[in-house]
Amino acid sequence: MEKIRMTTPIVEMDGDEMTRVLWRWIKELLIEPYVDLKTEYYDLGLPERDKTDDAVTAASAEATKKWGVAVKCATITPNAQRVEEYHLKKMWKSPNGTIRRILDGTVFRAPILVKGITPYVPGWTKPIVLARHAYGDIYNSVEARVEDGQTAYLVVEDKDGNAVSRQAIHSFVGDGIVQGVHNLDASIASFARSCFNYALEHKIPVWFGAKDTISKTYDHRFKDIFNEIYEKEYTAKFEEAGIYFLYTLIDDVVARVMRSEGGMLWACKNYDGDVMSDMVATAYGSLGMMSSVLVSPDGKYEFEAAHGTVTRHYYRHLKGEETSTNSVATIWAWTGALAKRGELDGNQPLVDFAKKLEKATMDTIESGYMTGDLIPMFHREGITPVKLNSRQFLEKIAEKL
Repeated sequence: MEKIRMTTPIVEMDGDEMTRVLWRWIKELLIEPYVDLKTEYYDLGLPERDKTDDAVTAASAEATKKWGVAVKCATITPNAQRVEEYHLKKMWKSPNGTIRRILDGTVFRAPILVKGITPYVPGWTKPIVLARHAYGDIYNSVEARVEDGQTAYLVVEDKDGNAVSRQAIHSFVGDGIVQGVHNLDASIASFARSCFNYALEHKIPVWFGAKDTISKTYDHRFKDIFNEIYEKEYTAKFEEAGIYFLYTLIDDVVARVMRSEGGMLWACKNYDGDVMSDMVATAYGSLGMMSSVLVSPDGKYEFEAAHGTVTRHYYRHLKGEETSTNSVATIWAWTGALAKRGELDGNQPLVDFAKKLEKATMDTIESGYMTGDLIPMFHREGITPVKLNSRQFLEKIAEKL
């Protein structure tokens, strides 16, 4: 057959460990036989990030600004053990954090629902879409160790270096730690509008929670900006669409979500979204069954798998042992990027191909062929699930495709 042509490239960000292996197989078995794939390639594997002093990560984000669509493999954020293991120059920051800071977007994560896999929370009959603010908080923080007898202050200076305010954080009796975080009104406003626009497009309500009763300046600013933008720009649109916006404390949102049927956009600050997205993904079945896309305020898109690099499977793979690694989220990163590229370029065959690849993946699982992580959760009358290894699963999808 003649391959589907692409007129504009997508930015391809390769990654680490087992997901890097899956990345290569997905391209080989599911994409390149059908698509004349055009990408601008960046190797975000940990060795290359170390070699380039992490310049490759920033370059990939700038390329995303240029081309508008990127697809990213899972990557390692090194800790002290990884520094030693990979002989790194330093403990490099999260590549996801770097990319999100440059693009200043919102991460939307939604469960990939298939027949036969029932959520661990039985009441969740509709998908919960989680929107994560992708700027600030601890991901752009500064930190320090503090010794006994020292005092830490929060000092704000004007542009000339004159102190505007000075507040004592804590006078330490005994050693301790201190951390400074920040955010920007403009970024919070972009986050709010992204959430409200997504909700209107998909006709679902928005739930947002912070801890404004405790954090009376920082978290309260999130609450105020969301409320101001909703009242001025979205109230009438939401009423017309038959949806609503709810703000309440984060702990109340968690309680409401647990007893809900799903079907809402759950907006979260950066750290809350990092944690809750994994909880929601696991409750729906698996971290490997969650789509993730970063959307910038000016309409740039970065699609990624919402999980890690599956280190345990990778070390087994290196020994020549068989693994059964769920590749669905990584497939969805590719289909999301290809579909968006096709949509932006007016390339309908590319959009159709992405949707067919998603359907082939879902049909494979629904007919009883899957990776080992899904088997304990799969219950469908008349079908006995079959466990496939990592490559066999992709080959079975290729048959369906």
